[in-house]
Amino acid sequence: MPIVKIRTNRQVTVPKAIFDELGLKEGDFVEVSLKGTHIVIKPKRLVAVEDTLSPEEEKAVERGFKQLRRGEYVAWKELKHELGW
Repeated sequence: MPIVKIRTNRQVTVPKAIFDELGLKEGDFVEVSLKGTHIVIKPKRLVAVEDTLSPEEEKAVERGFKQLRRGEYVAWKELKHELGW
């Protein structure tokens, strides 16, 4: 198990093997929490709420993918109506 030193401004270097295994890259975000006496660091992806789909929109997208796999399609006008646009 790697041991790292706490540097100026409380900075800690994540060992390369762990960094690579988690698929992290410079600029990524992590969540830091405390579990008892342990510090837990979890990779996080930040997404704006307005960039997420509602459950209804997710279902419509999944239906669309299923139709595409079957070679079917829905006209754009019909899809907009179904989504309430």
